[in-house]
Amino acid sequence: MDRILGTLRALNAAGVSYVVVGGVAVVLRGHLRTTVDVDIALDLTTDNILAAVGALGSTGLRPRLPVAATDFADPDTRRSWVEERHLIAFTMVDPGDSRRELDLLADPVVPFVDLARDADTFTVEGVPVPVASVVHLIRLKEHAGRSQDLADIEALMALQAGRADE
Repeated sequence: MDRILGTLRALNAAGVSYVVVGGVAVVLRGHLRTTVDVDIALDLTTDNILAAVGALGSTGLRPRLPVAATDFADPDTRRSWVEERHLIAFTMVDPGDSRRELDLLADPVVPFVDLARDADTFTVEGVPVPVASVVHLIRLKEHAGRSQDLADIEALMALQAGRADE
């Protein structure tokens, strides 16, 4: 978790508007499972993306693709990657630590404004972490549709049902 928290601290310090989605969000919501990467939804404004990739670069993360991280901030470039290359996430990795990987969603099915509005902030070891709501996590995972996503949906629904019983 230290690898993840250091990255999130850097995003917070840079004033980046983001919400944690994916496996880490599922874990923070109470379902223990393993995950390799951190999935982040960003406010996809140019300035916010530039702040994000700058902060991530300062922690040693580099694009997996052979492109400049700042290319992701260009709306036309990003749109062409999504439409022509079916890019789902812009992955940044740590060349010195294969356990550090972060995915920036390129075109999330739930608009960022909704993700941010409904996110809950969890404080983990003093780091405030905005986490997507259960409803939005389920929607994102339904859209992805992989077997792990379907298992996460089941776990999230069980957690939600358990809390409704309290």
